[in-house]
Amino acid sequence: MSEFSGQVAVITGAGSGIGRALALNLARRGAKLALSDVDTAGLAETVAQAEALGAEVKSDRLDVSEREAFELYATAVVAHFGKVNQLYNNAGIAYHGDFEKSEIKDFERIMDVDFWGVVNGTKAFLPHLIASGDGHLINVSSLFGLLSIPGQSAYNSAKFAVRGFTEALRQEMLIAKHPVKVTCVHPGGIKTAIARNATVDASGDQASFAEFFDTKLARTTPEEAAKVIVDGVAKSRARVLIGLDAIMLDAMVRLIGPRYQRVVATVVNRVLPQFDKA
Repeated sequence: MSEFSGQVAVITGAGSGIGRALALNLARRGAKLALSDVDTAGLAETVAQAEALGAEVKSDRLDVSEREAFELYATAVVAHFGKVNQLYNNAGIAYHGDFEKSEIKDFERIMDVDFWGVVNGTKAFLPHLIASGDGHLINVSSLFGLLSIPGQSAYNSAKFAVRGFTEALRQEMLIAKHPVKVTCVHPGGIKTAIARNATVDASGDQASFAEFFDTKLARTTPEEAAKVIVDGVAKSRARVLIGLDAIMLDAMVRLIGPRYQRVVATVVNRVLPQFDKA
C-alpha cells in the first residue's frame, strides 16, 4: 500500500495543469481528495477522472483570494473527511508586463491569488494539519521564486514571497515541534494553460507571449511535475525543483550570485521585443 493511502489531500487549482495531475497521481496512490478551483468545468473533469481511479472526492468552487471563503472551506472539508493530512497550495495565475507600464491593480491581482491565496490556505488549514498528527504543507512557488526576470516583477514578487513565507513557516514548525512537514515547490516551464490564461500590460501581445512560453519554455508535462512533487513529499524534502531549467538556473544563481541579473537581462532583451505591439 502507498504511504498516501487513506490520507486526505487538499489541492487548490485542481481544474487543470499541475493541480489536476497531482489529483490523479494521489488518486492512484489511494488518497482521499478535496479539490477546488474557480474553473468549475475543468474541476468537474478532474473529479470524473479521479473518481474513475477509485478516489473519494469532495469538490468545491473556491477563489483562494477570498480569506473568509477559504476558512469556511477548511471547516467543510474537515467535517466531510474528519481530518486533513496534506495541503497543496497550487492555485496561481500569471501576468507579463514591465513595472513602468503596469497598473497597481495588475500587481494586486497577482499578489491576491499567488501569495495571499497561499497564506489564506495555510492559515485556514494549518490547525487541522497539526491536529492530524501527520501533516504536510506543500506551497507551489516557481522558478521565478529563485531568480527574477524582466517583465515578471509582479509574478516574481508573489513567488519570492511564497518562498520566504514557506521557508520561515518550516522553521517555525521545527521550533514548535509540530507534526507538520513543509515543502516549497519551484517548477520551471510546465506545459499548462497558465501562459495562455495570463494577462499582459497594455503594450504587450498576449498571444505572442503565450506562444513563446508554450513552444520555447514549457518542457515538462504536468504529469512529470506531479510525480516529482509527490515523490518529494514522500521524502519530506524542504525544496523541490521541477525541470532541468529550474535545476540549471538555480545552480547559476548560486554560482554567480547577483551577476545573474545582467546575464538574464541581456538574454531577455533579445527575446522580449517580439511581445511589443509597437
